[in-house]
Amino acid sequence: MAAAKTIAALDIGSSKICCFIGEATDAGRIRVTGISHQASAGVKNGVIVDMEAAYQSILAAVHSAEQMAGVTMNDVVVSLAGGQPVSQIVRREVNIGGGAIREADINRLLNDGRQAADLTDRMLVHAIPMGYDVDDAQGITDPRGMHANRLAMRMHLVTARTAGIHNLTHCVNRCHLTVKNIVVGPYASGLSSLVEDERDLGATVIDMGGGTTSIAVFYEGAAVYTDCIPVGGIHVTSDIARGLSTSIQEAEKLKTRHGSTIHAVSDDREMLEVPQVGEEEDAPNEIPKSYLVSIISPRIEETLELVRDKLEASGVAGLAGQRVVLTGGACQLNGLRELATHMLDKQVRVGKPISISGLAEATGGPAFAAAAGLLKFAVDDRGEARAVELARPKVSGGVFARVGGWFRENF
Repeated sequence: MAAAKTIAALDIGSSKICCFIGEATDAGRIRVTGISHQASAGVKNGVIVDMEAAYQSILAAVHSAEQMAGVTMNDVVVSLAGGQPVSQIVRREVNIGGGAIREADINRLLNDGRQAADLTDRMLVHAIPMGYDVDDAQGITDPRGMHANRLAMRMHLVTARTAGIHNLTHCVNRCHLTVKNIVVGPYASGLSSLVEDERDLGATVIDMGGGTTSIAVFYEGAAVYTDCIPVGGIHVTSDIARGLSTSIQEAEKLKTRHGSTIHAVSDDREMLEVPQVGEEEDAPNEIPKSYLVSIISPRIEETLELVRDKLEASGVAGLAGQRVVLTGGACQLNGLRELATHMLDKQVRVGKPISISGLAEATGGPAFAAAAGLLKFAVDDRGEARAVELARPKVSGGVFARVGGWFRENF
């Protein structure tokens, strides 16, 4: 049997940086052998704002995961939490003339589809084939070898800010790692947490992170839409800190231990101690839990309203079906699933990484769905025509070398 392939994933978020190292077999099974997660620094709303602080956090996470796995990695698949992603669906068509569809015909469609992206100050991150139409037959997954007069393809293009991607890759490169692929966060979360039927019938992944809440819609096995809102769990913590005049650390503790999005009858009677900023720790203020809930609930409602508006304006609301899967650390707030069910008027569940072994209970929850999905993407990119070759050397040798490269790519 062939030796298992070692792969690495790096989820760079606003609240934590997580590194997973795993082994993948030829059958596609993944076993995680190294795990590390560190408090994030230098990242705000999914964008790197302090290069040195972000580099140190990434280096610490990667080094700890490498030590646990007993390996040294050379390349890694990285998540993109911010970058203002923009989705675009294009359709391209080519005449076959009644002959058999060749690999070159498909490559010509893929290359033509990639050219449709608007790359003004942006980079193409994903070029995802959504299916092929062979004459009157629609929804063909692999048309090679079929005879046809006409071949058409639908492709989902995702672009992101060039500066954000360059800053991300620069920080990772400083850790002596090559960025093999970049994957938008909600797409990665969907790959790890959705079952095949959900991807086929239509489902929306809402990845609620620390600095961003991002969305991905899946239909007929492919991602058809993605977007990002610069609001996340950190903003809830900041609201608590301001509303209760307490520190960020204490606000995070209150949110984690007592936070809820839904009022309960007992909330008025349950009292919470809240240390005040700059005052003695032995003289905390006391508030009813209902007051804490009254701070958290409006922010979560606002976030879900923004998600609902994004979906309604996207044009893919009809494809999203009635299924919503919540991932990300911020989705673990008590009552959030019930609130999302009410506000989005859909069936909502909390998603966790599935079909991946080696994850402990503490690292197998919704907060680690994106990191697990990056490993799945490293094993199977689901037919994606890679749009960004971040480590590809420039072609040299003049015009003849470039012409030779074109023939190799298309024939």
